[in-house]
Amino acid sequence: MARKQTSTKSKASSGGKPNGTTVADKTSGKSGLELSNVCKGYGDEWAREEVLIDLSLSILPGELTAVVGPSGCGKSALVNLIAGFELPDSGEILIDGSPVTGPGKDRLVVFQESALVPWQTAYQNVVFGPKLRRDMSPAQIKEEADKLFETVGLVEFKDKYPLQLSGGMQRRAELARAMINQPKLMIMDEPFRGLDAMSRELMQEFFLRLFEKNRRTNLFVTSEIEEAIFLADRLVVLSNKPAHVRKVIDIKLERPRDFHMLSSTQAYEYKREAMEILHEEALKGFKSTDSQSDFVEAFSTQND
Repeated sequence: MARKQTSTKSKASSGGKPNGTTVADKTSGKSGLELSNVCKGYGDEWAREEVLIDLSLSILPGELTAVVGPSGCGKSALVNLIAGFELPDSGEILIDGSPVTGPGKDRLVVFQESALVPWQTAYQNVVFGPKLRRDMSPAQIKEEADKLFETVGLVEFKDKYPLQLSGGMQRRAELARAMINQPKLMIMDEPFRGLDAMSRELMQEFFLRLFEKNRRTNLFVTSEIEEAIFLADRLVVLSNKPAHVRKVIDIKLERPRDFHMLSSTQAYEYKREAMEILHEEALKGFKSTDSQSDFVEAFSTQND
């Protein structure tokens, strides 16, 4: 059953076209990524579970858009659809005006867990895609790879195997492997989730400097609100499952950014706004069964 999404407008804009301006207006005819009324469910007809429903969203070229939502709301399903690993049941996904019908080199995903090939060196991992496709000459591949290893700070480690690299180094090698393919869209699926707190902060700063330098279009899925606010131009807040866009919050913190900005009043307001929506949506999930509803009622009574 399809249900039309609603959204409120304050500091936020609606998911489709921010502030009433079309994507084409802002990008001289380039359409970026466009999702229109996307629906996706899993399971047989008699036991089908709807995961995404009427989800619409626009991402402008050169924009870093972060996506947050309650646990289990369908963020991974959204990543799979945009990457082309799966197709929507209905609705449309366009990149630069062309429909997404499967995986393509114009979209690359950096996953939660390391996807480096363990028996290949960092350098072999990075150049694997271009060598397989044969769309770059050996000289071009070497030149681009050397440049990227310099960019990600791994020149001295390019001949090391993944198990010889720290978690943060593996993440940087995966970024280089994605960037050598020059995708139109980078899809980051909680890429820093498994790192310790210090490594995570360092990777956030590194990724932010990288983005501010090349302005490659990014969709960044995370469960960390502060991470989303620190990195993003816009913060997309999803509803509970079946997910649709509840709100799109414009993050107007100046660039270049640093972690001190997270203690500002402006950043606090963004966090409060997002947390209120997520809390409301999480409660809906708890109330979805009788036993969970009893728990919520008892907890609410206890705190009255």
